[in-house]
Order: sequence, then structure tokens, then C-alpha cells
Amino acid sequence: MNLVEPIRDRKKLELMKAVLKERSLRDWCLFVLGINSGLRVGDIVRLKVSDVYDGKKLKDRIELREQKTGKRKSFPLSETVKKALKEYLASTKLGQDSFLFPSRKGGGSLSRSQVWLILHKAAEKAGIQEHIGTHSMRKTFGYQAYKSGTDIYIIQEMLNHSHPAVTRRYIGLSQDDLDRVYRMLDL
Repeated sequence: MNLVEPIRDRKKLELMKAVLKERSLRDWCLFVLGINSGLRVGDIVRLKVSDVYDGKKLKDRIELREQKTGKRKSFPLSETVKKALKEYLASTKLGQDSFLFPSRKGGGSLSRSQVWLILHKAAEKAGIQEHIGTHSMRKTFGYQAYKSGTDIYIIQEMLNHSHPAVTRRYIGLSQDDLDRVYRMLDL
């Protein structure tokens, strides 16, 4: 089994979003939410329209109980996520009780394997060589948060990891990332 990687290169990340949006607003919105929330794919596909939309406007936050840990999670929606949700929801006729990301095969939500296939095909089309899977969204969130200067302890808390070392391995910090600090500091 190959471990999946985060999408480290911002240009590749933008290309991945473009490929997904060209194919499907649903798939694009799911990806945008995934890389901006750090949610596990199981929690994303379980979301209902009512979790993000109150019937009149988008909510400011998503509040849920994580499937894996049972812990409550509450986080604000970024402007990027709000724009994606607004565009996606305007293109659908989903009711409040509908799954936010329904399967095209029936009344249920997308499955984890369907999401893997969607992401895998999009990564292939975008020319991304790294192993990409459903967990790549969560790892990308952590990696990009770290690269933007967010303290590893905050990321650890956001991802519900037990130790900073778990978070460092999880987001795939490379020796190059560590070496860059030595070269940059140069006291």
C-alpha cells in the first residue's frame, strides 16, 4: 500500500482545482472544502446541506462530531470555501436534508472509494506524480498551514493528533524543509 502525499506545490494545487471544476462543481467544491478544513473524507461525505446552509444563507461555521474520534469540531468557513459552496449550491436543487455531496447513483452520499477515484483521475489529468488519495486533502491542509507559518502545535490540535511528531510525519516534512531552516537562519 502506498502512502498518500499532500499536494505541496501551490501551482499543482490550483491546477487540481481547475481540473475538478471543469469536470464537476460538486467534485471541485468537495476538494476545496477538504483542503481548507482538514476534515477526513468520511466526515466530508456525511455533511448535509443543512450543515452549511440555513435555508436562506450560508452558515459561518461547520459544526460536527468527527466520525473517527467522536470529538466535536467547529470551524469557520473561509471565503474560498464560501464562494465554492455558493457556486455549487446555486447549481443544484438539493434540499436541506440532502447530502451535500450526493452520489449520482442514488440517494446516498459519495463513498470514500468514489472520492478516491475522482481525486486520482483529477491528479492524473493535472500531471501530479505523487500518490494522491482521499487523505491527501487533509494532509494538504496541514502542510499548507505549516508552510504559511502556522505553529505545528496549532496544526496538531486542528488535526487531533496526539503529538507534534505525528503531525510532522503526517504532513510530510522533508529533509529539504528542515535544511531550509538551517540555511535561512544563518545567525
